[in-house]
Amino acid sequence: MSEPRRRLTREDYARGLPDHHDPTAGLLGAPPARSALTLRLVLAAFGLVVCVVFGVLWLRTELPAWPAVLLFVFGAVALVDLAVVARRKLRGEPG
Repeated sequence: MSEPRRRLTREDYARGLPDHHDPTAGLLGAPPARSALTLRLVLAAFGLVVCVVFGVLWLRTELPAWPAVLLFVFGAVALVDLAVVARRKLRGEPG
């Protein structure tokens, strides 16, 4: 059996994860891509607010309700993404 995996720290992410290979390393001097978790967090929060507000406003009209339901589904997806990104940032991943 394999031994249990240890919890990764900020230093582990700063050094780079094991078994990670960048095939473009050293080509044209381009730096490796970094994760934009903060931007993703802001965009998910913005999407959640916009979807909920427009969904509620749509329900106040006499139009069919299915677009509002679709907006609420998109809002739920944004909420899940918000939770995933917040967990990754709290865990210490850079970005």
